[in-house]
Amino acid sequence: MLLNGKVAIITGASAGIGAACAAELDRCGVRLSLTARSEEGLRKAAPHALITAGDLTSERTRRAVLERTLERYGSVDILINNAGAGCYIPSWRAPVEEARRLMELNYFALLGMSQLVAPHMRDRGSGVIVNISSIGGKVTLPWSTLYSATKYAVNALTEGMRVELRRDGVRTMLVCPGYVHTGFQAASSGQVPEGVVRARRFAISPEACATAIRRGLERDARTVVTPRAGWLLVALSRIFPALLEARMARLNGTA
Repeated sequence: MLLNGKVAIITGASAGIGAACAAELDRCGVRLSLTARSEEGLRKAAPHALITAGDLTSERTRRAVLERTLERYGSVDILINNAGAGCYIPSWRAPVEEARRLMELNYFALLGMSQLVAPHMRDRGSGVIVNISSIGGKVTLPWSTLYSATKYAVNALTEGMRVELRRDGVRTMLVCPGYVHTGFQAASSGQVPEGVVRARRFAISPEACATAIRRGLERDARTVVTPRAGWLLVALSRIFPALLEARMARLNGTA
């Protein structure tokens, strides 16, 4: 995909990966429509972008984002579903309300935005829906089981929607980052295991993640895993699942 002149909606764009994506695509000449709760954060991410501050779990907010984007730009070429939240409370004792909260933002808000945008892309015969998942959507992270469950759902949705929309000219791209240096972990509920804290030294920057996403868009990628070493973890989970589970248990402090 040639990015210059395209129109992109980015959710969760006030900080972290979303803000980095806004900056990266802005440099490529993409016209931006950004949404998140923080209006101040959105203005800092891309001063000249169209911004819609609000709660993305609200259908009213989602519809406002699309309507204002079409009013300003007339089309949507790229939807980057980035908004999300984490949870480090063990699944066996986490309040069910917490699980629902995660699923509402990580999955249902993403699904809702996709369902609003897809018909417009189908009418034009082109477009790409980018869903920001996680390496935890390919390999369950036992210190973040509920979060992984939401991302497995995102993965399945992305891959199924790709086939559903194939003949309409609409593509989907799945993005599975590992640890990224953002405020995401600090904002997540629950206590992060010490072993996982030590593993953060392998984290990448949000800018590096955004660069990988931009390159994925340019080459029409189906799946982006960043850093690429994450593919080794995925392969290990398939070939030696017991070995990986033992390693995960040690990191989680439950070995």
